[in-house]
Amino acid sequence: MLENGLIMVAIIFIINVIYVSFFTIRMILTLKGYRYIAAVVSMIEIVIYVVGLGLVLDNLDQIQNLIAYAVGYGTGVIVGTKIEEKMALGYITVNVITKEYDRDLPKQLRDKGYGVTSWAAHGLEGERMALQVLTPRKYELKLYQLIKELDPKAFIIAYEPKTIYGGFWVKSVKKGKLPH
Repeated sequence: MLENGLIMVAIIFIINVIYVSFFTIRMILTLKGYRYIAAVVSMIEIVIYVVGLGLVLDNLDQIQNLIAYAVGYGTGVIVGTKIEEKMALGYITVNVITKEYDRDLPKQLRDKGYGVTSWAAHGLEGERMALQVLTPRKYELKLYQLIKELDPKAFIIAYEPKTIYGGFWVKSVKKGKLPH
């Protein structure tokens, strides 16, 4: 009897981890504009959900099943976000403000394949260079590392652009021609 109870707890936990992982991925796909892929993922997601919820509702008198459902849900959120981080869909824009005005910095970033726009800026302590760098999310951490190597005192802010239109660099990215 105890063995069957533990198996039921494990099944409910695993089903909920899978369900919530699919849920998280579907939401992110939807937000990023991959609506058809999100629709397919949602069909799989709902089947898993109904099976898992059915198991819990059929055994509602067993508190461990409810606990397994809740813990599986929380774990699924973590697993889903980790999967999304690995997928790294979309682009990021990174604004960089340098400590010193370095005309060579934009060229060094461009040589690595990043799209860079730069301009003179004035900070509290004098002349700075401001850069706006566009990159696929999968290169985000490499970009941060490179900026820190080139200017350890750089100020960095990153955000995800909702719409990107025009520019030569975007065409290269879509054709898969980045030299990373």
